[in-house]
Amino acid sequence: MSNQSNYLALNNLYKYFDKITAVNNISIDIEQGELISFIGPSGCGKTTLLRIIGGFHKQDEGTINLDGQQIDHLPPEERSTGMVFQNYALFPHMSVFKNVEYGLKVEKVKKEERNRRIKDALAQVQLEGYEDRKPSELSGGQQQRVAIARCLVLQPKVLLLDEPLSNLDANLRMIMREEIRRLKEELNLTIIFVTHDQEEALSISDRVIVLKDGKIQQLDRPDNVYNQPQNEFVANFVGHTNILEGQFEDHDNKTLFKTEHFSFEVQSKFSNSSKNGKAVVRPERISIMPNGDVEGKISKIVYNGSFTRYFVLISGEEIMVDDFNAHGLGHYKRNDPIKLAFPTDPHFINEN
Repeated sequence: MSNQSNYLALNNLYKYFDKITAVNNISIDIEQGELISFIGPSGCGKTTLLRIIGGFHKQDEGTINLDGQQIDHLPPEERSTGMVFQNYALFPHMSVFKNVEYGLKVEKVKKEERNRRIKDALAQVQLEGYEDRKPSELSGGQQQRVAIARCLVLQPKVLLLDEPLSNLDANLRMIMREEIRRLKEELNLTIIFVTHDQEEALSISDRVIVLKDGKIQQLDRPDNVYNQPQNEFVANFVGHTNILEGQFEDHDNKTLFKTEHFSFEVQSKFSNSSKNGKAVVRPERISIMPNGDVEGKISKIVYNGSFTRYFVLISGEEIMVDDFNAHGLGHYKRNDPIKLAFPTDPHFINEN
């Protein structure tokens, strides 16, 4: 048996398609009961990596170990992994009960045990009473739950979800996120979740892997991926940000970070290692204040409900600023002059 910290271990995985390296030397240790998300742009390797874990693709190099056993040689049905596909892949002519039962029949589970496990699985996804319905009689969210129940009934050690919420509307996606999170907690399920939606990944995951060109760019807790991106790609891909290039200057017992068009005070520790830097400043960390040190003019306004995003021109450089829409507060207009206060502790990235 494996210990908890490397319940699922991916070791130096490579996958080639002709001259393209789709998975490039990926090693990850995943804990039992952990929900980990793979995110990245189209073609980054996230679905390929998921399918390698599930046995639907064979890696060209490297090994996969699950619960202390190497599973590389096993076909998908013998890996103790359950895959939920983007299109759910339900049998349209079968009832919910028959869809969930299918895998158990393949495994030749006895009828009494089948019935018990189907009842439990449908209860886990809150679909009791839907046994006789066909997939066409269900909503998208209900079809998604059937697809998950069909995996849970086989009692997998790892649940693999390939963009499972992409076909649902925004409100239903939020509900299903909570459902998946609830199942993880209640069943101590190990879940790998592939999504193109960064907000979804940040909200649902214990850890997030950001992929680009088959390589891991960052593997970390969601808050660290957002607040402390390891490189410019991660900073730009996860959420929205301002990346400011500049130099550190000492001025009147202060340390200033000076860009081409403006400067702001930062803590002196940032200038210790280098004279140059790239500051990652999220829009919500910049404040609109009457006594702000940096002056600009609003060039564009995007209303987002709970907040308004202002695009502010500062001597020709455009900065994004998010302002919380508190009830009763007035809003700025295009071409309004504005003063900004920048954080003294932005995140700096060093890329060689």
